Amino acid sequence: MNGFFKTILAGYGAKKLGGGCFGTIIIFIIIYWILGYF
Repeated sequence: MNGFFKTILAGYGAKKLGGGCFGTIIIFIIIYWILGYF
């Protein structure tokens, strides 16, 4: 998967799922890490 697309997808998911700033960062890292395996 393209690194740029992976970052956009992780950022979008984090924005939708993460309530606060800290939660968004945590979810972004988790999604980015999961997508790293594809």
